[in-house]
Amino acid sequence: MDTKVIPVISTRKRSSKKQRALEILVRLQRLYPDAICSLSYQTPVQLLVATILSAQCTDERVNKVTPSLFARFPDVTSLANADVAELENLVRSTGFYRNKSKNIKSACQMIVSDFGGEVPRRMEQLLLLPGVARKTANVVLAHAYGINAGVTVDTHVTRLSGRLGLTEHTDPIRIERDLMSLLPQQDWENWSIRLVYHGRTVCKARSPACDVCQLCDLCPTAFHVIQAKVSAVTDSSKKISDS
Repeated sequence: MDTKVIPVISTRKRSSKKQRALEILVRLQRLYPDAICSLSYQTPVQLLVATILSAQCTDERVNKVTPSLFARFPDVTSLANADVAELENLVRSTGFYRNKSKNIKSACQMIVSDFGGEVPRRMEQLLLLPGVARKTANVVLAHAYGINAGVTVDTHVTRLSGRLGLTEHTDPIRIERDLMSLLPQQDWENWSIRLVYHGRTVCKARSPACDVCQLCDLCPTAFHVIQAKVSAVTDSSKKISDS
């Protein structure tokens, strides 16, 4: 009986963490040249709202909710004056809808009262808004205003940055600090968006496809995953031959 043997990485590049990060960035840009923010929006406040809704929810699900939400409440003023019960009904399927609705309304009220009706362009001001932490603020600044104030760290970026050996931390703020020290500022958001794409298609949470990953020679985790697969295939072949 034929068995497929998965190739083992016999050599790995011995380079600094920063050199590896830059090479990973180059490969991600080549693999996902057209990667963009997958949330649907037309204005900064719509992006802010969509990003708040994306917490513990897929972008795909958020994009199914926001068309009716923004048709009913298209701008910051209407959202600030929205009935919370109606907001809850519109965003229910995104999960944690009560907190999200409350935060959306409160954030928009603050934008109207404290920032002249415009979503702030500064990190420290965005962080004052209810429901907004650094992840949401980074997304809004980068995609609404073209400002790279930090690295967006979501579940995909957390998982892959750890697997790639670029951080030893699990706290998003510490991960962001590590990545900011390794990558050029102009590429901070490029990194996050493309790493998210790679996490969705190749480096999945439960079953990373290391044997076909274009980053495997730069990834310390891939070496161990592939070795484990080879051992499993070898053990299986031995059992077949002994039977």
